[in-house]
Amino acid sequence: MLYDAVAGLDLNVDEYSLERRERDTSSGFTRMTTIVSLRGDGCVGRGEDVTYDTDAHLSLRDSGTAFDITGEYTLDSFSEALSGIDVFHGETPGQTVFRNYRRWAFESAALDLALKQADTNLADRLDRSYDPVRFVVSTRLEEPPTGDRVLEWLDRDSDLEFKLDPTSEWPAEAIERLAATDAVRILDLKGQYHGTTVDQPADPELYERVIESFPEALIEDPELNEETEPLFEGHEPRVTWDYPIRGVDTVKELPWEPEWLNIKPSRFGSVRSLFDTLDYCREHGIQMFGGGQFELDVGREHLHAIASLFYPDAPNDVAPKAYNDPNPSGGLPSSPLTPPTAPSGLSWDR
Repeated sequence: MLYDAVAGLDLNVDEYSLERRERDTSSGFTRMTTIVSLRGDGCVGRGEDVTYDTDAHLSLRDSGTAFDITGEYTLDSFSEALSGIDVFHGETPGQTVFRNYRRWAFESAALDLALKQADTNLADRLDRSYDPVRFVVSTRLEEPPTGDRVLEWLDRDSDLEFKLDPTSEWPAEAIERLAATDAVRILDLKGQYHGTTVDQPADPELYERVIESFPEALIEDPELNEETEPLFEGHEPRVTWDYPIRGVDTVKELPWEPEWLNIKPSRFGSVRSLFDTLDYCREHGIQMFGGGQFELDVGREHLHAIASLFYPDAPNDVAPKAYNDPNPSGGLPSSPLTPPTAPSGLSWDR
C-alpha cells in the first residue's frame, strides 16, 4: 500500500513558520493562502493552506498561540499528533472541509520535510517515476458569457484544453461556439457546492444542453434529483466527482461506482487518506485527474508531483499558477509540463 512506503519516515521538527500569500485571480477574487514551513536537521518542508476564508488566514497569523508540533516523529506519528490539535485555535471555520485544507498544509509540509531529511523524493520512495503532466486551463467566461475568452486563449495556443464551469446564464450560442472548438475536456456543474459562493443549483435544461453539446467531455459534480438524474442515464461513465471526495468512504457513498474522480489532495486532509484513496481507485479501475485550489505557491508544485506519479496523461486541472492571473502575459508553459531534473521531497520545482 502507498502509505506504508512513507509512514515510517523519520521526521524531526525543530520549528515552524507561517507566511501569507495574496494575489488577484482570473475568477475575479483576491486569493489568500498561508505557507507552512517546517524546519529540522537543516532542511525545510513546505505546505500551503488553501482555506477560502481571508479572515481565517489573518486569524492564524495573529493568534499568537503556537501549535505544539516540534519534536521527533515518524510521518505517521506526526499525523497522529496533528489529529489531536485544533488547527483553527477554537474558531469555527466557514466550511468543515477547511479543517482538511489546513491540516493538509501541515501534513504535506511534513511529508516534504521527511523526504528531504531522508535525502529522497516521493517518486523514489514509492518506486514510481515522474512523467510529463498534461493540464487543462480552468477559466470562467466573460460577462455576458459569449465564449470569447476561450477563443482568445486558443488564439494564443491552439493546443490548449479547458475545464469550464457552465451556468444557467450561458446562452445556446455560447455553448455552440465552445462545442465547436473541440477543446473542452471537463464541464463542472458545481451542483455539489451547496451554500457556497460558487453553488450552481440543479438546472435540467442546462444539464441537457451540456450533455448533448459536449459528448466527449467529462461532466463534474451534477446535483442529482428526480428531474436531473434521468438525464445521465447512459452517460454515467462521463460523470466525475470532486467536492464530495475526501476519502475512501466518500467514494463508496457516491450514487454509482464512478469511472472518473477529481483528486484534490487538500480535500483529504491527511497523507494517509489521500494515499488510501489513490490505492482504492487503482484497485477498482477508477481513472483520476488532478484538481487545484488556486494555489499561489508550493501547493501547486505538490499537485504537479502527485499528478506526475499517478495520472500524468489525464486532463489535469493543474495549469501553472500564471494561468490564474487576471491578465496572463508572456511565455506561459505549455502542456505537458516537463518533470524537474533534480526533484527533492514532495516538491516538483521546475
